[in-house]
Formats: sequence, structure tokens, C-alpha cells
Amino acid sequence: MKRHLLFWTLILFSSTALSKITVPHIFADRMVLQQKQHNPIWGKATPGAKVHVSIANQNYKVKADSKGDWRVKLAPLPAGGPYKLSIEGDYTVLEISDVLVGEVWLCSGQSNMEWRVQHINHSEIELASANFPDIRLLSVPRVGIDKPQFDVETQWYKTTPQNVRDFSAICYLYGRRLHQTLNVPIGLIKNSWGGTPIEAWIPRDALEKNNEYEELLAHWDKVAENFDEDKFNKDLAEFQDWVKAGKPKGKKLKNPANVLTGGKRPANIFNGVVNPFIGYGIRGVIWYQGEANGARGYQYRSLFPLLINSWRERWGQGDFPFYWAQLADFRPEKDTPSKYSDWAELREAQTMTLSLPNTGEAVIYDVGEARNIHPGNKQDVANRLVRHPLAKIYGYPMMADSPMYKSSRIKGNKFLLTFKNVKESFMHLIKMKCLVFTLQEKTNVLSGPRQKLPAKIRLKFIATRLKNPSL
Repeated sequence: MKRHLLFWTLILFSSTALSKITVPHIFADRMVLQQKQHNPIWGKATPGAKVHVSIANQNYKVKADSKGDWRVKLAPLPAGGPYKLSIEGDYTVLEISDVLVGEVWLCSGQSNMEWRVQHINHSEIELASANFPDIRLLSVPRVGIDKPQFDVETQWYKTTPQNVRDFSAICYLYGRRLHQTLNVPIGLIKNSWGGTPIEAWIPRDALEKNNEYEELLAHWDKVAENFDEDKFNKDLAEFQDWVKAGKPKGKKLKNPANVLTGGKRPANIFNGVVNPFIGYGIRGVIWYQGEANGARGYQYRSLFPLLINSWRERWGQGDFPFYWAQLADFRPEKDTPSKYSDWAELREAQTMTLSLPNTGEAVIYDVGEARNIHPGNKQDVANRLVRHPLAKIYGYPMMADSPMYKSSRIKGNKFLLTFKNVKESFMHLIKMKCLVFTLQEKTNVLSGPRQKLPAKIRLKFIATRLKNPSL
């Protein structure tokens, strides 16, 4: 981005009269605008200053308000480019070049969304083939803070093997599928932070409106009140000195955590790295998070819808698409089901959130690894996520939603189950030797892996669109 200051040497200007224009870092060279919808452009200038914005034969003039804020809305543009976006004031010209128009997606969540391309299965192949100049990548740094921020420092990159190495694998693979299918530019905003609970991604005022979170907020307010900044600075300096000395043996120090700027405090991440992008034109969001809330699955039933609704409300784009990955399997298998599973409860909370409009869930239970909370198979995760926009937004004839239980009934000695979201057959269940079962009647549970069902019990699966439903 080129910035020009024009000075008139024959006239003296005071520092307050000089109209300097600034825009958030997301408006920068190689950016992608969302096609076929209005795209807000905003920034700051001297109060009352005139700002002129132009792109692709569109011209807008606006005056900064009393706080110095200004905003325009570009008319919808078709996919294409490159364009030059020009933002001018009396004494400042910002020229943003190589601007493309296509599909823009925000990829957010915790470590599984953050997991890098270089660390997934078949990473060598993925990296070697990552040459897509029209797929643009933007990685958001970690900024946790208690006040909403105007900007965060970042920049756009073209997709190359080097640029994509440390980028989100799921986000990149998802975007690559879209690019190869739609043949339009793709903008991917990776905004993830490992080990963070969902409440850190939700605005404070949205949490305060619900009495259910009073205890949670009070706890963190107390933590902030008792935070000893002097002790933290002392511990941090001691740790840094230890690292500079080569981490000598006989003494082991941990990098101290600043709870005030970390990623666990409610609203911290929203303030630091979501608020700066609120309003930027996007098609939708993909989300992979929940591990950090695993012990609070029941509470997730309200927290997850609150996050989606609060983001949609602030973005001002209506009910934009919001798709997520359900938690994958983790921990060793057991021969019999547990009486209680915290992750199962959280998965249920995720599925219940499908009650919100324009949502979708990718069930990835089978790609999990017992001893690895970050499964390496991110390709299947991305493929299942991308089915949702391809089918629901872009009109491709394919299944997107996973089979789900609909109803059950007993007919004689048969127990009939009905599923929805099934297109053809359940024959794959036979191929996979899906013989693990659990039957429950009142308090008696009959279960067992790889065993034959009792002679008096027969299971039949009925799918809503099957001609021959029996297995």
C-alpha cells in the first residue's frame, strides 16, 4: 500500500489541520472483497475531514465525524480483478493495489483450526501443490485485551508453498476446494487461538445480558482485581534472562502467563482480534472449537448460539452462513459406554445449535485419534465442511448434512430406527463392520463390542429415502 503526503511549501499548516487518513490493516495490498454484496470500507481521519474512496469506476465522498470516524459502502462487484482501491484526503493518498473480488471466509476457533499445513497428514504433497495466486491468506495475531480494538497488525499473502506452511490447514484446504470448484478468487482470514474457551470469543455485553454467566464473569473480575503486575513483570524478566543464558540446568522456569491479556478471559479475544474485522465483507464463518469447554458441555448449549448471534448482530450482514466441525473422537476406546462423557455432552450441544438458521455441522468423530487431540487428517474435516456451502450456497447437488436419528418404534420383535439426511443406503455400515451396540431399557443396559445380538432382538434401519431399507 502506497501512502503519499502532499505538502504545500508556500502555506503553513498546523499539525491539527493536516488531515491524515488511516485504515485497518485488513485493507491492504492483495486483499479480497466479497463478490455480489456491499462491502464497507472504514477508517479514521481528522474530524470533519473529507475522504474520497474509489475503485472500479465507483466514487464515494464522505466526511469524518466528530470522533474522526468515516465509512463508505462499496456497491457490489462481480468476481475478478485486480483492482486498485484509492482512499484520498486533502493531504493523504492511500493506494491499495492487487485487490481481488471473490469469496471471503473467516476461519476461527482454537488449536485444531490453528493446526498448520506443515503438520498434517501428507503435508509434503499439500505444500508442493500450494501454488494458487488467487487464494489470498491473512493470519491474525494473538491479541487479548479487555477493550474493543480498532485495528490489529496483519497483512495479506498469496498462496505459495512457503506462505501456506504455517497457515491453518483446515482453512486452506477448505478455501482450495472452493477455488477449484467455483473458479473465483478466495480470501481466507485465519483467526484462531489454541486452548481458548468460547467465552473469550464473545462480547462482554452479550455475556452480561444473560444471568447464567454471572458467576463466570465475577470469577474473572476477581482474577483481574488480584493480578499483581509487578510480580508478573519480575517473573517475566527472570524467565527471559534464563532463556538468554541458554536455559542452564539446575533451574527450570515457565513463561509466566498474563491472565489479563491471555486468551481465556471472557471477551478478551473478541476485543483484540474479532472486533477489528467486524463489518468486513465475508460470505461466512467456519468454526472448530470446543475442547477447552469440554467439561462444560451443558453450558455450551447457550454459549455457542450466543457467539453466533452476537457476531451476526454486530457484523450487520444478516444471518450469514456459520458452519462448524463437531469434536472428533479422542481418548482410548472402551468396551462399554461411560455413564457420563463430557465430550459427548458438548457434541450434543453443538448439534443442538443447528436450530439456528443458516448453520451446518461436519461430523468428524471417525477421524479422531485416541492419543492425539490434534488429528492429522484435516483433509476429511475440510471436505465435510465445504460440502455445506457447495450444496447450500453455491447450488451443487450433493449431500452436506450427516445422517441423524429421526425416530424409532417397535414392531413385533423388530426395533425400527428412522434416519434423516440419508440419500442412498447404509451399506457402508456393513463394510465397516459396525457391530458395536448398546441397548437400554429403563436402568438395564445391554452392550458389547463385536458380538451378535440376542436372538430375540433384530435391528432394522429405515432411511427416509430408501427403496430397500433393510440391512
